[in-house]
Amino acid sequence: MGNLYPLLMLPAFDPRPWGTQDLSPIYPNHKFEEKIGEAWLSGDDCKVANGPLTGKTLAQLSELYQRELVGEAARDARRFPLLLKFLFPHQKLSVQVHPDDEQAMRVGEPWGKTECWYVAHAKPGAQIALGLKPGVTAKQLEEAIRQKRAEDLLNWINVYAGDMIYVAGGTVHTLGPGSVIVETQQQSDTTYRLYDYGRPRELHLKDGMAAVKEKVRSGKVVRPAPRQIGGGKNRQERLIAAPYFVVDMFEAKEKLSLVTHDDSGRSSVQILVAVEGCGAIEAPGMEPVTLAKGDAVVVPACVGNFDVRPQWTVEFLRAYVPGKVLPEPETRM
Repeated sequence: MGNLYPLLMLPAFDPRPWGTQDLSPIYPNHKFEEKIGEAWLSGDDCKVANGPLTGKTLAQLSELYQRELVGEAARDARRFPLLLKFLFPHQKLSVQVHPDDEQAMRVGEPWGKTECWYVAHAKPGAQIALGLKPGVTAKQLEEAIRQKRAEDLLNWINVYAGDMIYVAGGTVHTLGPGSVIVETQQQSDTTYRLYDYGRPRELHLKDGMAAVKEKVRSGKVVRPAPRQIGGGKNRQERLIAAPYFVVDMFEAKEKLSLVTHDDSGRSSVQILVAVEGCGAIEAPGMEPVTLAKGDAVVVPACVGNFDVRPQWTVEFLRAYVPGKVLPEPETRM
C-alpha cells in the first residue's frame, strides 16, 4: 500500500487507585487531576498523532496493513504484537498473575501475557514481588489470600534504576511504590487479581489460581555489558532477549542507523520509547518525526532502514518481535 511511515503514538493515560498525579519523571509538562497508574503507548486502541494516519488506532492499522506494519516475525498478521507502557506505582499494585499461552488458550484467549519491566527510575527502598518464596505452594498461597496475608508468601526483591525484570506468564507478582517502569508485554490485557489489600475491586481466584505456576524463570535478567557502536559515540545494551520480545537500550550522541529485521532476516515492527533527551526518526522519503522523553514511535516493518538523529543526546528503548525462536533469558532473584 506504500503509505506507512514512522508513527508517533499518543499516550493513553489510565487512572488507577495505586497511581499518582505526579508523572514528572517522564511527563514534566503534564498536569493530572486523577491518579494515573499507566501510560499506554502501543495498545490496540492507542492512536497515531502525526501525518495522514492521525487518529487511527494500531488495531485498525494492523487489520489494514497486516505484515507491512507488524512484520514477518509477528504471530498474527492482523494483530499488533507488543504492548509497551509506563507504570507509575505510588502504592502497591494488587497481587496478580497473567496466564501463559497454554493456560490462556484454555479459556479462549489467543495467547497469554509474558512481560518484562525496565526500571527507568527507582527511589531508595523500591521493591517488587516476583514469584513465591522457596517452598511455598499454590495451595498455601490460596489459603493465605483467604486469611488476608498473601504478601507474606511472596518473594520481595529490591530494584534499582537500570534493572530489567523478566515476568513469565504464571508468575505471581506485584509492584511496590517508588519506581517508574517501562513494561513490554505480549499484546494482552488478561490479568487475574488475586489479592488487593482490602480495596473494593473484584478478585479472580478461580482463573487466577489455575494460572499460577510455583516454579518460573522470572527474575532480574543477567545481561552482557553495553557495547559502543557508530564510531564509539553511541551505546547499545541488550536488556533482554526472550521468546516474545527483544528489548535494547540505546544512548545516541550522533546519527544512529537501524533496520527493521534481526539477524534471522525476518522483519518486525519496531517500537521506540524515549526515556531521556530528544531526537528525530528519519526514514528515506518520509517526514521526520520527533522522539522526546515519554514519546513512543512505531516504525512499521516495511520501512526497512531508518535513522535516529539525536538533538544533543537521546536515550531510548527499542522493542521488537524476534525473528527466530529464543529461549527464556538467564535470570537471578
